[in-house]
Amino acid sequence: MSREVPKKISNMAKSHDLEVTMRVGKEGITEPLLTELIDQLKRRDLVKIKANKGVTSNRKNRKELFSLIADRTGSTIVFQRGNIAVFWRYSLQ
Repeated sequence: MSREVPKKISNMAKSHDLEVTMRVGKEGITEPLLTELIDQLKRRDLVKIKANKGVTSNRKNRKELFSLIADRTGSTIVFQRGNIAVFWRYSLQ
C-alpha cells in the first residue's frame, strides 16, 4: 500500500526546527525504543530519530535500520538524511 505523505507533513519533517527526540544507541533496535517511538507518535505527528555513529556502517544499513523501525511501529519514514530519519504516525490513529 502506498502511503501518500501530505506536502505539509513533508515540509515539517525537513524543517531544522524539528528537534531530535530519540536516539538509536549501540544496542540497536530494542523493545523500549519501539515502545517510546509509538508513545511519542501518539502525542505528536512527527518524531525525529538519530542513529548514533557506529550503530550502522553504511547508508544501506541505516536505511534498513530505519525501515525496520517503521515496519515494527506502523509508521512511515517521511524524510531521511544521513543518520537522521523523521517518522510520521500515518497508521497510528
